[in-house]
Amino acid sequence: MKKLFKPYLGLKREIYIIFISKTINAMGALIGPFMTLLLSKKIGLSSAETGFYVAVLGFLFVPSSLIGGKLSDTYGRKRVLIIFELIAAVGYVACIFIQPSMNLVYVLMATTFCFGVAGPSHDAMTADLTTPEQRQGAFSLNYLGFNFGFAISQIFAGFLFENHFVWMFIIDGITALIGILLIAVFVKETSTNTKHSESKDIKIKELKQSAKSSTIAVLFSKPILMYFALATIGYRFVYSQWSFMIPLHAEANFVNEGAKLYGLLGTFNATIVVICTPLITLAFGKFTHIRRIFYSGLLFTVGFGMLGFVSTKTAFFTSVFIFTLGEILEAISSVPFIMSHAPASHRARISSILSLLIGTGYTMGSLVMGSVLEIASFEVCWKISATVVLIAAILMKLLEKYDNKNTCRIEIGNYVDTKNVLSQ
Repeated sequence: MKKLFKPYLGLKREIYIIFISKTINAMGALIGPFMTLLLSKKIGLSSAETGFYVAVLGFLFVPSSLIGGKLSDTYGRKRVLIIFELIAAVGYVACIFIQPSMNLVYVLMATTFCFGVAGPSHDAMTADLTTPEQRQGAFSLNYLGFNFGFAISQIFAGFLFENHFVWMFIIDGITALIGILLIAVFVKETSTNTKHSESKDIKIKELKQSAKSSTIAVLFSKPILMYFALATIGYRFVYSQWSFMIPLHAEANFVNEGAKLYGLLGTFNATIVVICTPLITLAFGKFTHIRRIFYSGLLFTVGFGMLGFVSTKTAFFTSVFIFTLGEILEAISSVPFIMSHAPASHRARISSILSLLIGTGYTMGSLVMGSVLEIASFEVCWKISATVVLIAAILMKLLEKYDNKNTCRIEIGNYVDTKNVLSQ
């Protein structure tokens, strides 16, 4: 039991404040998960149109994250986080007075952009307040906090969507303001802490200053990272159906009950994450990152693919249980894999570029499957999705062999170089 909770103990007080802030924020995460049903059911858009706007909302995180990262490094984490999350919270409050229409969608796009700008400040603040050894535990704690809050919000989200739609915006706005207040009062600006907490990293970077290659050149010198990103696009493409095809399918199968069912599925998903993340991390600790991601792909294949054959309420819950285990495996493995293969002098830039590349899979998922739904059934679409992620998983398995082969080659090369030096 101590092993399960050890990574979360002994962190700075501010980390626990951020954890509480994220948990409260997630308790109000009512609008985002229901965007697909808002567009299709409340506004009346077609599957293709819904897919397009969901894709646009996903794409907005690309420029907003880049802008947010730059602003955070330049003007400070706390200032950027408070300003843009406050604007987003005000946007949610403004939505109370707007009827379901495209005008409402445009306001939600603006709030999405603002939350995207604030996002890098959250991550940077957590990194500033921790040592390299503490970061995995701190980020995992934030991940668990978000899912704990999300599990609570989704219990009543479906009911509110069907019967008290305006209250979704009120609750979202209030929880966002409480989360901002906690950061404003109890967390000081952290960018001034980086000199102390990053002392080890700085020394490493100083040793790497001679590596003047551009980021693109480094990526080409590390082809495994590009191969990994391309394979992971398939994972993201299919995982995007969790917020796109599943709510549409649930509503199609259970008319006027789909929103409530989707809310319960969201609670189920987040509860599994909270309970199983420490257990899976411990159970799969001896496996390589890429092997865990391969297993994740198999779980995605079964979890999403089974809905192409059976789509009862029990099947939806079974599907969510299976692919959530895959979600956890992928979540605890992807970033560590990238970090372990990227040169220390270029890690942040490579991580940013690969995140954008991998993110295209999520954006394209709703866009492509929205169009396919116009001409094919849900059953056919789920089988297509399962095929996509199975191919991605097979590519990941081949990539594992490629990685092992290269690792052996490097180790042999190092041994020969050492032997030559000693013989001189």
